[in-house]
Amino acid sequence: MKELIQYIAKALVDNPDQVVVEEITTQQTLVLELRVAKEDIGKVIGKKGRTAQAMRTILSCASAKEKKRAILEIVEPIVL
Repeated sequence: MKELIQYIAKALVDNPDQVVVEEITTQQTLVLELRVAKEDIGKVIGKKGRTAQAMRTILSCASAKEKKRAILEIVEPIVL
């Protein structure tokens, strides 16, 4: 699942080398945290959140095969 979200996100952004997906697993839930460059966050979210919702739909369909619940969180990048 991590690779799926990473593949989709890298196709959408201008800086694919800055795409980071972290996986947090519990018993029945898989949380994927997606981080992209600050200037690419709008491309991942899309107009009215449609792109992000489409990614979540694909993720939930893929996770249904494994009988797990998957959550996609788009996280603000940390700027130092």
